[in-house]
Amino acid sequence: MSQIRQPAVANRFYPGDAQELGVMLDAYLSSDRAGAQPPKALVVPHAGYIYSGPIAASAYATLRPVRDAIRRVVLLGPSHRLPFRGLAASMASDFATPIGLVRLDRAAIDAALELSQVQPLEAAHTFEHSLEVQLPFLQRALGDFTLAPFVVGEATPESVAEVLDALWGGPETLILVSSDLSHYLDYETANRLDHQTSTAIEALDPNGIGPDRACGHAPLRGLLTLAKRHGLRAETLDLRNSGDTAGSRDQVVGYGAYALN
Repeated sequence: MSQIRQPAVANRFYPGDAQELGVMLDAYLSSDRAGAQPPKALVVPHAGYIYSGPIAASAYATLRPVRDAIRRVVLLGPSHRLPFRGLAASMASDFATPIGLVRLDRAAIDAALELSQVQPLEAAHTFEHSLEVQLPFLQRALGDFTLAPFVVGEATPESVAEVLDALWGGPETLILVSSDLSHYLDYETANRLDHQTSTAIEALDPNGIGPDRACGHAPLRGLLTLAKRHGLRAETLDLRNSGDTAGSRDQVVGYGAYALN
């Protein structure tokens, strides 16, 4: 019997009305950030759209030339609610958004479940926003695709890299890591630390990114570890914080968008 994971943060992090959501996404994605070389992997933020949507869109806009070539998205994001070790897979058939259903790639998920660090853990997915907020962007930016989503708990870079390597695929597969940067610092301090984090990402240096620099440090460090082995190059597409978009500058959250190819 099929199981559909229902949206947990619609009407909070993004509009729950399909038409309103579509208009917002189209406005965000209207910027021309298409590069000459399509990305193999993207790193995107996961806050409410009014805060991080424009930054995330700068990454998703790079997919325009390959919207119909990408058939599978491997999506990793941190766990905000449930502590656990390793990576959590979902046994659902689909993830729902106000726009429609995103079909899960059961073959890819089953392959990942062969690894000891991956476990089926529905509770990690039920209320997790780090993955959910990426789905409407993917639905708008891509054609027909399947999704292999994993919530990442306490995990080493090597254990995450092993999962990503197993699902790396070819140009039909996009790797997507969901992570915000520094949290609740003053505007100037956040800018300084987030620029240091961006430098580490561009250098493919997982050791330069700790939990105080990125909430998604575990999946991000795994991606950087594997990207270096594959000879990829990382580029910063956008780097701002909530003080630049829709909040005060007393305590801000940092947002970066990065393409790896």
